[in-house]
Amino acid sequence: MATILRDWSYRYQWLYDSISRLAALSVGGEARFRQLALQGLTIHSETQVLDLCCGSGQTTQLLVKFSQNVTGLDASPKSLQRARQNVPLASYVEAFAEKMPFADNLFDVVHTSVALHEMQPQQLRKIISEVYRVLKPGGVFTLVDFHAPTNPIFWPGVSVFLLLFETETAWELLKTDLAGLLAETGFEVGEPTLYSGGSLQVIQAKK
Repeated sequence: MATILRDWSYRYQWLYDSISRLAALSVGGEARFRQLALQGLTIHSETQVLDLCCGSGQTTQLLVKFSQNVTGLDASPKSLQRARQNVPLASYVEAFAEKMPFADNLFDVVHTSVALHEMQPQQLRKIISEVYRVLKPGGVFTLVDFHAPTNPIFWPGVSVFLLLFETETAWELLKTDLAGLLAETGFEVGEPTLYSGGSLQVIQAKK
């Protein structure tokens, strides 16, 4: 069970931003963190991009620099209001990730950043299926999220962070084989790329 700090971090933008910057120091800062899942991808002005669970638009802001066709989806009206203010060049849709109001085979790239750990196991499976549905053949689902540290030095910091700001679903993700779930759905996926002593994973899966 997370503390009241979790609620405050979603209620107050300045606190959320401060936490994000602090957490990103382990990979060289927030700017580098936002680019981790996008490395190696070809995104041009016509690429159809979905920023899934876009929050306040932190990564959306980077995506609109490459493509004129970026859509942000989030279930939180408050987050979308902030995203529209922060990144007006994108379009936005309020909806749940497990039931997206998009046609089949619509997007070239679906991106999500530290959002899947918020989902219950059944939700997670539905979301992965939905991502597969809305991606074009050959499209890529790219994500960054928590991973069980492979370097024991990182366990205390990760544990404190999860206790303060996350819920049991984040702990559940540490035990989940995300790459395996993606492969079960039909994605072509290799081994995750790990950062920060293995506490962060980046996966790029192709439909």
